[in-house]
Amino acid sequence: MPLYEYRCEACGVTFEKLLPRAESQKKVPCPQCGSVRVRRLFSGFAIGKSGSSTSSSSVASCPTCSGGVCNLP
Repeated sequence: MPLYEYRCEACGVTFEKLLPRAESQKKVPCPQCGSVRVRRLFSGFAIGKSGSSTSSSSVASCPTCSGGVCNLP
């Protein structure tokens, strides 16, 4: 079973959930607040981490990235 990563749009917590692929599109409740307003994220593992020169400070300042590896110039 794949491990999916989510971010709650209500409280902002990021969490992971182990789900069968058939259930990956179902609403997943936030373990912190119970809201189903969650967004599935692309995990760093799925994107593929490498020994790139991207520093963590440039990732944190990227307006489109929420963490992990930023592939934007």
